[in-house]
Amino acid sequence: MDASLIIKDIQAKKFAPLYFLHGEETYYIDLITEAIQKHCLEEHERDFNQTILYGKDAELLALQSELKAYPMMAERRLVILKEAQDFKHLEALESYSEAPSPTTIFLVCYKHKSFDARKKILKNFAKNGLIFKSDKIRDYQLPDWIAKYVRTQSLQINGKATMLLAEFLGADLGRIANEIEKLRIILGPNASINEQHIEQHIGISKDYNIFELVNAVAQKQADKVFKIVQYFEYNPKAGELVVIVPALFKYFSQLMRVHFTPNKTRESIASSVGVHPFVAGELLANRQNYDPKKIAAIIALLHDYDLKAKGMGNSQMSGPELLKELVFQILYA
Repeated sequence: MDASLIIKDIQAKKFAPLYFLHGEETYYIDLITEAIQKHCLEEHERDFNQTILYGKDAELLALQSELKAYPMMAERRLVILKEAQDFKHLEALESYSEAPSPTTIFLVCYKHKSFDARKKILKNFAKNGLIFKSDKIRDYQLPDWIAKYVRTQSLQINGKATMLLAEFLGADLGRIANEIEKLRIILGPNASINEQHIEQHIGISKDYNIFELVNAVAQKQADKVFKIVQYFEYNPKAGELVVIVPALFKYFSQLMRVHFTPNKTRESIASSVGVHPFVAGELLANRQNYDPKKIAAIIALLHDYDLKAKGMGNSQMSGPELLKELVFQILYA
């Protein structure tokens, strides 16, 4: 079930006796947990009817006792087991999950990895309650996720601003949501977010960032490339070589796939390469700048500089010096 549908039911006071939230992406686990805590009990009921335990410190007998206790001056109790991946006795709750208390809501938060779906306890949770698996969002899905999330906040965002957020913040959905909330408060409802807003309020330079460097390399805009590289030399945190090399590798790997994709429409490239249509358009526009033979040589070059950036075979040159040498070879070799 989609996280938004689960939260909608929770807001409508439609609760399951068991919830098992697991997976690599913690954002949705936290979101559902917050919704249950907010709507399950009234403020005055929480002192006596809400118990939060943590996997590393929780004791099995104490947890079982909390699960079987009766609510005090309330309709239900809420028991939350956070960081359940550190709880060594999870499968000992198998019998409870077969016949959960009708007056207790038991929430298990199992983070950073998925629980084994073959285990009987998970099947019991599915039969008598609700399971939600929170998968890590893939890089190519991130721009779409940002655009959709922005719309849920009564905002709009242009393609470049979307890509800046995706490239700079990565798949940290919680951080992305926080930054968008900041923009919503500053800009107000129904605003349209652009790259100037990103630069001014989030601190990502619209002109001097890794996304712009990759674009400039892709378009063979040498002057712009070396201006950005110089900016990185004076602002090391804005663009470190160990981050730039993977970004360039990702781009040239995608470009190689574009060359060998028969259908060169933007929609087909977006689907076959697994990128946002905005990125697909950029790849198509720039593919004539690098033929497959040149791309293969660049990928080998990037592998070499990745090792150098990590201190292998490089005892003299600094990160900025290595970056200058790398982009020069990409543009002119």
